[in-house]
Amino acid sequence: MLSYEFNNHAGRSRFDPHYHNKYATLMAAGNGALGVRATHEEAYTTQTRGMFLAGLYHRAGEGETTELVNLPDLVGMDIELNGEIFSLLSGEILSYRRELCFASGELTRTVEWRSPRGQRFTLKSERFVSATRLGLFCLRLAITPVDSAATVRVATGIDATQTNSGRQHLAERELRVFENSYLQARYRTLDNVSDVTLGCVCRVNAQAQVSFSAKNRRLLQHSQQTLVAGESFTLEKCAWVSASLDAPDDSAATVALAALRECATMGYDALLAESSAARRVWWQQARVEVESASSQDQQALDFALYQLHAMTPRHDERSSIAAKGLTGEGYKGHVFWDTEVFLLPFHLHTAPAVARQLLRYRWLNLAGAKRKAARGGWQGALFPWESARTGEEETPEFAAINIRTGLRQKVASALAEHHLVADIAWAVAAYWQATGDDVFMAHEGRELLEETARFWLSRAQNINGRLELHDVIGPDEYTEHINNNAYTSYLAHHNVALARDIRRRFGIPDDALTAQCDDFLARLYLPVAREDGVIPQDDTFFGKPTIDLTRYRASAGSQSVLLDYSRAEVNEMQILKQADVVMLLYMLPWRFDNATVAANLDYYEPRTIHDSSLSKAIHGIVAARCGRRDEAYGFWRAGCEIDLGGAPHSSDDGIHAAATGAIWLGAVVGFAGISVKEGGLYVTPSLPAQWRRLAFPFCWQGLQLHFEITQASLTVRSAHAVRMFINDTEQEIHGERVFPLPDSARREAK
Repeated sequence: MLSYEFNNHAGRSRFDPHYHNKYATLMAAGNGALGVRATHEEAYTTQTRGMFLAGLYHRAGEGETTELVNLPDLVGMDIELNGEIFSLLSGEILSYRRELCFASGELTRTVEWRSPRGQRFTLKSERFVSATRLGLFCLRLAITPVDSAATVRVATGIDATQTNSGRQHLAERELRVFENSYLQARYRTLDNVSDVTLGCVCRVNAQAQVSFSAKNRRLLQHSQQTLVAGESFTLEKCAWVSASLDAPDDSAATVALAALRECATMGYDALLAESSAARRVWWQQARVEVESASSQDQQALDFALYQLHAMTPRHDERSSIAAKGLTGEGYKGHVFWDTEVFLLPFHLHTAPAVARQLLRYRWLNLAGAKRKAARGGWQGALFPWESARTGEEETPEFAAINIRTGLRQKVASALAEHHLVADIAWAVAAYWQATGDDVFMAHEGRELLEETARFWLSRAQNINGRLELHDVIGPDEYTEHINNNAYTSYLAHHNVALARDIRRRFGIPDDALTAQCDDFLARLYLPVAREDGVIPQDDTFFGKPTIDLTRYRASAGSQSVLLDYSRAEVNEMQILKQADVVMLLYMLPWRFDNATVAANLDYYEPRTIHDSSLSKAIHGIVAARCGRRDEAYGFWRAGCEIDLGGAPHSSDDGIHAAATGAIWLGAVVGFAGISVKEGGLYVTPSLPAQWRRLAFPFCWQGLQLHFEITQASLTVRSAHAVRMFINDTEQEIHGERVFPLPDSARREAK
């Protein structure tokens, strides 16, 4: 029986300023609408505070990029103990523990500290973002002098000096204190489009003295109490954050204040219990259990799912999942292809309604995609490489200044990395196969497939009678502006085939569009494997020289190769940033036999630096499909380390959102071996030797399935009859069935 009363935690028992921002990211709290970085209450110059609302974007001015707004801070506190400012950089840390409970979403820190004057204090802080009340953030602080009496002073409230790395997006409109208790601050984005309201109430001991101040964009409550040894000062802070994203709303402040009052009446413990109960239900529908030789594997899976829950805006179909979730300012809070390819599958097979919503985000932004295509001289829909709320292209025109040349380099992705169009079509098809949602497909799905297909029809060039796709960039961004990129061409072919087939499925008479699709599919050049089975990444890749990549592969993710070579030089060598042809093998597995897959994995992997957080996971899944379980497990573990590894600054500016989705994909698609071919569900398990058991829920065509895999057997449970292919043999499951698996040695040798 799968237990949901798990108590898995991520913890840290050492204070190290080098890790301030990494753990502010990893231990961040969120509910899909509101995200709060796990910065310490006290201030440190090296830590970056952050709080974000999904969908709240703003462009600071001409020449600037639209950004996810970093909101006024609610976490910070000025703490003074017997006249000394509390900081872990002074005095002596006697004990330190910081722990995030994935099950409840609560972050706890307990510190025993000796001040520079020799007085001991215990400080305990707790905080969470509610899973049920989307605007609610709660924090509780308890301070206890251990040795002798002490006077405690704490100032906290709403601090609007917070910026996006120096850019201010909000104008202060109103600061109020209601009933000598409730603080409320109202702001408006500088373009007068969005209103933001923050409110908080701080409950302290009855004996404490309380006053308020409003100065220099800070609205604060000041609390002071003199304590005897062993007596605790407690501050319970309840905060409510809301926004009117698409138009100002003067009534929103009244609604927000009423919500805050209701929460304050309940108190921290009751609100946490309410939130934890909702999280418990979610975990039951989503958790992946693994019994492994390494306890880190279960923790990595729990961490990934915790973050997937925190980053997904289930409340608003006008918002999607940013590349850094709601945990930092990285990539300006923009949405990439990561969402459809790496994140949507998790939701598709745990909460299909969420996957539908993520696709509707694209459909709602079709107008912007059509405008971008038209600007390029094409038809149909060309979705922006980076999206925000409006559907317009948000990719910066230029990258950072090259410190060697002083020049800015143009960002090429928005100009030529067009595979995103086909990636969205791929996701639409995956949704339909998994759900059978004909209502969606007859409307949003068909329009998405047709408009993306029209783009490819107009983008292809006639070269001596065959159609080719020129001047493109595949997933490998170290190879720019090339012709006939294998990934792009095969996915475009798939895209157009889907559009044609959906029209016929819904009885639309063949017309000019159908004829164009047929012609495109017949004439599009798809790079052909050479005699050894290796598919050319593009027209020129095989002719480029190779170099020794050992040093760069050892520091994967750092882009250190660009310190030694310019982008132009890298472009002319066999150097891959990330999986490209291997990505193609992952996306369209039914098109390639095992020998071709293995040949391409062997050729391209040594030429791949894995400078993208998405790369190793894909190599791992493809290796698992080849039966190379040890290799696959090595890649999967490496993918887990992208955020969870020891590098102190790997996640400073936010979580690698797609990498968390890839952890789930590696377990379910890789080791459980789940795939979809021609509408059928295939399960071909290939557990790594390190795993004794893998178990997870799985949604398929309206049914809730449960899989449990050991080295010896596969158990499938379904309350209703369902057909699937187990190790390529069609089976019907109704209730519970157990299937023996081939022994591991034989599977490895296949």
